[in-house]
Amino acid sequence: MSWLSVLFILIGLTAGAIGSLVGIGGGLFFVPALLYFVNQYEPGSMMPQMASATSLLVIVVTALSSTLAYLKQGVVDKQSGWLFFAASAPGAVVGVYVNKLIQTDSFYLLFGLFQLAMFALINVKDKLKPRPIGWSVRRVFVDADGVTYEYGYKRWAALAVAFSVGLTSSLFGVGGGLLMVPAMIVLFRFPPHVAAATSMFVIFLSAVVGSVTNLAYGHVDWLYVLLLSPGAWVGGKLGALIARRLKGRTLVHILRLLILGVALYMIGKAFLA
Repeated sequence: MSWLSVLFILIGLTAGAIGSLVGIGGGLFFVPALLYFVNQYEPGSMMPQMASATSLLVIVVTALSSTLAYLKQGVVDKQSGWLFFAASAPGAVVGVYVNKLIQTDSFYLLFGLFQLAMFALINVKDKLKPRPIGWSVRRVFVDADGVTYEYGYKRWAALAVAFSVGLTSSLFGVGGGLLMVPAMIVLFRFPPHVAAATSMFVIFLSAVVGSVTNLAYGHVDWLYVLLLSPGAWVGGKLGALIARRLKGRTLVHILRLLILGVALYMIGKAFLA
C-alpha cells in the first residue's frame, strides 16, 4: 500500500469525524485534499469537477453513518429534514451543471469566499438582537441537560435556504453543511446539536441525488472513493458520539475555526495558482 493510500484512509477518518461532529459532511477537507495531494502525486490528474464529484460520493458514506448514529440519539428533526430535502434535491442537480462551467482558479476563489461569508454569518449571530418571529413552523427541543430550546422557520425561507444548500453541495462537493448549519443556527435558531444532526440527514439525501447526476457524467474517481470511504464511515459514527458529549457552544467554536482556516487556504491558493 502506497503512502498516498494510507494518507487518504486517514483523511477519510479525520474528515468524516470532524464533518459529522459539526454537521458539514467532510467535503471541507476532501476537496482540498484531493486537489492538493493527488496533483502532487500525478500533476494535473485531479480536476476540480472530479474532486467535487468524488468528495460528494464519499459524503454519502459519511452522512449515512453519522445520520444513523444521530437517529439513535434522537436529535434529528426528521420533519424539517424532509422539507429541506424537497428543495435541496433540485438544487443539487443544478449545482452539477454549474460546476462544469467553473475554471480552476475561479473554483478556488469562490470556494474560499463562500466559506468566508459563512464564517462572518455565524459570528454575527450572537450580536443580533432578538426580534419578533412569525414562524409558520415551530419546534421545541429539550437537551440532555434539561434545557428547553424553541426554534422554527417560515416554509418559504427554509425552502430557499435548502435549494442553496443543494446547489452548494454539488457545486463545491462539500455536502452543503457549510451553509446549512450556520443558517439553521442563525436564521432558524436551531440548537447546535439538532442543527448538526439534521444537517447530516439532509446532506445524505441531497448528496445521493448529486452523486447520481455526477455518476451519469462520469466525474467520479472510484479509486479515491474506495480509499476515503472506510475511514469516512468510521469517522461519521465517531463524530456523532463525540458531539453527544460536547456543549453546543463548543460545537459552534469548532465550526468557526474550521471554516475560517480552510477559507483562507483556498483564497490563498486561488491567488498563488
